[in-house]
Amino acid sequence: MTFRTLDQAGDLSDKTALVRVDFNVPMQDGGVSDDTRLRVAIPTIRKLQEKGAKVALLAHFDRPKGERVPSMSLAPVAPALSALLGEPVAFADDCVGEPAKAAIAALAPKGVVLLENVRYHKGEEKNDPAFAAQLAELGDIYVNDAFSAAHRAHASTEGVARLLPAYAGESMRRELDALNAALGQPQRPVLGIVGGSKVSTKLDLLKNLVGKLDRLAIGGGMANTFLFAQGHDVGGSLCEKDLADTAREIMAEASKAGCELLLPVDVVVAVEVKPGAAATVRALDGIGADEKILDAGPQSVARLIDAMKSSKTLIWNGPLGVFEVPPFDAATVAAAKAAAELAKSGAVTAVAGGGDTVAALNHAGVADDFTFVSTAGGAFLEWMEGKALPGVEALRG
Repeated sequence: MTFRTLDQAGDLSDKTALVRVDFNVPMQDGGVSDDTRLRVAIPTIRKLQEKGAKVALLAHFDRPKGERVPSMSLAPVAPALSALLGEPVAFADDCVGEPAKAAIAALAPKGVVLLENVRYHKGEEKNDPAFAAQLAELGDIYVNDAFSAAHRAHASTEGVARLLPAYAGESMRRELDALNAALGQPQRPVLGIVGGSKVSTKLDLLKNLVGKLDRLAIGGGMANTFLFAQGHDVGGSLCEKDLADTAREIMAEASKAGCELLLPVDVVVAVEVKPGAAATVRALDGIGADEKILDAGPQSVARLIDAMKSSKTLIWNGPLGVFEVPPFDAATVAAAKAAAELAKSGAVTAVAGGGDTVAALNHAGVADDFTFVSTAGGAFLEWMEGKALPGVEALRG
């Protein structure tokens, strides 16, 4: 996976770097309530400043659909970023045209300006060449530091990258390096864990992974569909019975590709999903008609942890049970803690991503111990599905 990085950009004195960041941050009472995404951008900003560049930041916020919606302005983000950088961050009332040009011209060398929401313009999401050209007028180089938006072929993620010398920012570089280590050129054996509620939302993912992994563990509600396809009675569990044939096809493809599928061998059931509900461990042939499978059982978890210990690379997307409702978080927490220990010791490269996955690892208290945790939900999933990401393709060297 070859892509251009800022190490190749050379001296940038008297130049302006147009940087696509992900500042689609949570807001409350007119201010930024979680500055994680702002902090992620700081290494790129600092590196560009060290090279002498002015830094003009491009970002979207929410979905204004090409209209100027005051509540979706990025203006409140500038002071929050300024506080983190410890220096002024200017704000431009538009991301193109005179307001943007004037704000950049007024910057001191190494100065930083945040440009207004790119989605105020209809040309952004349409990847309109004319709008991309307006963006390109503002900078000498383009830097994409927003992997989370790289699966979208928008003007600020793909169009402008074709018009200026384009580079991966530091956050983008870390993400791409981690993903390459997980699936591009991984150390084998490679174990994948895919959980979540429905097979239907992860068909492309499963079909891609069975051709690339040595083992694939399936958990969460989607495992029920596979168990049903094998002939097990899953009682009152969530189950996409109409996808049984598809599940059997995936099992056949895995067998043909030499990928061992790990499905639950025991499960945790309850009659209702509520905190502290009476939970029972059941063998697969002992599930009652009114019982719901809500978590993987202890034998399944032990087998999964054994598989981790005999792997060199682990890639994880989706929880093993209804982790938001204890006690049905037990399997996810136990597996996450085991993976984190192996990653900390250097025995396994452990990469995880997807919204529910990040929440589950935070719930287990181990997100910081994984080799890499991607917060880019849609882009991470599309990458795992084997799809080309327009914003990444534009950076290839």
